[in-house]
Amino acid sequence: MDVKALRAEAMEATNRFFLGRSGLIPSEDSEEWEGEYRRQFGLAKERYAARGGVGAAGEGGTVPGEERNPQWPELTGPSGEKRWAAALRDERLKQIQSNDIRAWVARAWTASRDWIETRDLAPPAFLRRVEVQYSAHVRRSEKEAKEARAERESRAAVSADLQRRMQAAGITADGLIGLIDVSVRATVAPLKLKLAEVEAAGRKVRVFETGNPGILMVIETGELGRTEYAIERDEGLVADLKLFAESTRA
Repeated sequence: MDVKALRAEAMEATNRFFLGRSGLIPSEDSEEWEGEYRRQFGLAKERYAARGGVGAAGEGGTVPGEERNPQWPELTGPSGEKRWAAALRDERLKQIQSNDIRAWVARAWTASRDWIETRDLAPPAFLRRVEVQYSAHVRRSEKEAKEARAERESRAAVSADLQRRMQAAGITADGLIGLIDVSVRATVAPLKLKLAEVEAAGRKVRVFETGNPGILMVIETGELGRTEYAIERDEGLVADLKLFAESTRA
């Protein structure tokens, strides 16, 4: 007698009993579950004897769903549901001819309930359900890919336009730092928003708006360390700094 096969058959029958009765499977440690399991085990033994000693799923006692495709994800849910759902998944996946749909549903349906809810569906009805869901998945994926492609193309177009504007205005990192170097120094004011960050020739220069609308603050780091100083605001320099900052973000 293949006791392992009988136990698996009894456990599956026990879970089917509770799901069919109330939709809920009690804990396997509960007296309710244990009592029904003992009853189902006795019935399984009777069926075993009636089959002339043939295992629960044929010669050798292989239980449906006992062998798993290693690429399938682990199912979630109570342990009793998972065993039953795994067996249902094995059987249902064999009914799907399309490799793409089979691979998708095996990865998309990871909750035990997804499979248990198909227990009463005839194969054609099951196939219609997964085909409808797969078609919706394909449409959604195509839409997301199209939107992502459009977003990339839009960013590329913006970046190209900014580069053209930068070239037309002759804006470079070296040039901006040179303009900052020749700007008129001013009295230090409290920092606000950063306008731009420019690096060239080993110098990193950050330029900030300040609480004084006529003054910009500069924080520079380089070979000589860190320095802070204020310069008078020049709208032409500010416009170039903003365009440069925008081009680096694009």
